Amino acid sequence: MFQEPHQGTVILYTAPYCPYCIKAEQLLTHKGIPFTKINISTSEEDRFKVMKYSAGRKTVPQIFFGEDHIGGYDDLERLSLAKTLLPRLQKNHISHNQG
Repeated sequence: MFQEPHQGTVILYTAPYCPYCIKAEQLLTHKGIPFTKINISTSEEDRFKVMKYSAGRKTVPQIFFGEDHIGGYDDLERLSLAKTLLPRLQKNHISHNQG
């Protein structure tokens, strides 16, 4: 079921058997970042809603820190490698368990 992005949460919009969705889950889990995983593959309406919030992107995963659209896995990985992932979480009032 669709859930709108909102402050204080990490939402990962996914589809089954998506290798980049799995990689995004693994990176977030490794960093100790709690997230809500929402499968949008079974609802065309949900896919259109995600497109609305993600500036028209049609691929999965789509990742949000609060209402801040991060993008897909490559975007998440870039933030991690640039050491700007945790500051971006803090900016969106999201806690994490480890670094």
